[in-house]
Amino acid sequence: MPYYHQLKYLNKAERLRTTANLLKLRSQLDRDIPQKTATDTLLLATWNIREFGDNRRKESLYYIAEIISRFDLVAVQEVSSNLQGLKDLVSLLNLNWDYFVTDSTDGSAGGYERMAFLFDKSKVSMTKMVSEIVLPKEKLIDGQSQFARTPYCISFQAGWFKFVLTTVHIYYGSNSSADKKKRAQEIDTLTSLLSKRAKNEVTSYILLGDFNIPNIEDDTMKALEKNDFTVPDAIKQHPSDLGNTNHYDQIAFNLKLDKTMTVFSEKEQKAGAFHFEETVYTENDVDTYNPYFPQKNVEAKNADEIKKYYLKTWRTFQMSDHLPLWVELKIDFSNQYLEKVMGEIG
Repeated sequence: MPYYHQLKYLNKAERLRTTANLLKLRSQLDRDIPQKTATDTLLLATWNIREFGDNRRKESLYYIAEIISRFDLVAVQEVSSNLQGLKDLVSLLNLNWDYFVTDSTDGSAGGYERMAFLFDKSKVSMTKMVSEIVLPKEKLIDGQSQFARTPYCISFQAGWFKFVLTTVHIYYGSNSSADKKKRAQEIDTLTSLLSKRAKNEVTSYILLGDFNIPNIEDDTMKALEKNDFTVPDAIKQHPSDLGNTNHYDQIAFNLKLDKTMTVFSEKEQKAGAFHFEETVYTENDVDTYNPYFPQKNVEAKNADEIKKYYLKTWRTFQMSDHLPLWVELKIDFSNQYLEKVMGEIG
């Protein structure tokens, strides 16, 4: 759980509101997210936190920290080149938590973004391998360019499960046919490359992040599942944007495990998108936060316009316009291993 001692630095009204909301948020998390286990499962999440820099109220950081703390390993996209927000967030997590963050991507296409991995060291350990995905000349997107934002890989181990986690923020651009094609090309190129690595290295790969996939029938989704990567139905059924319409974020698997070792079972494990807006920065909170809105954004506006600004802009820069997408994985294969040994002996 996060540290709450810094609440004392908020003024009385903010402290009261934040504390009450944290209690409600914790109750929702208890309801919607499986409980952490010591050795049996891994709770893995991906979250595009909109333009995450030194631009959020302390209140919002408490809510983000509370959510992240319910998982074991979280990949975060859209981290700003300014790392103060990320550092402030990590300071609210307990000492079991650590993080790794990439360098920022230069150029307008990449938005000067970083990507981060936050993980609970009591459950997850890095196993020394980190790498950027740099394409050879013959694999360049459109024959001429690297990824707009370089995908990043880190090897982890949780319990018996060893895997390489790759996080992405796929190019968006616009809704033009050329940009849509480029998104699919980035995904296809990446999954093809990682699938080849997984086969040659006999290593399990998990690919997650913001793929800018509008729906599960789109060419971008087909590209994600084209090269031996699979997305469980339990993940596909959850839109991951705040509007609950788009499937931008995904978690895909290319596993190299003994056939008796099942990491995810549709019947036994769970997955979902966590709807924080049910509890914090709700649709009905516009009047509560109105005093914090920049005057230039609300002056001379009617009530409907102010509410639209709050819902579509202000609260998305406090939390995000994306929801955390998560999956519960099985990581204890002790019985399967011992049964395999028994079979080999007998």
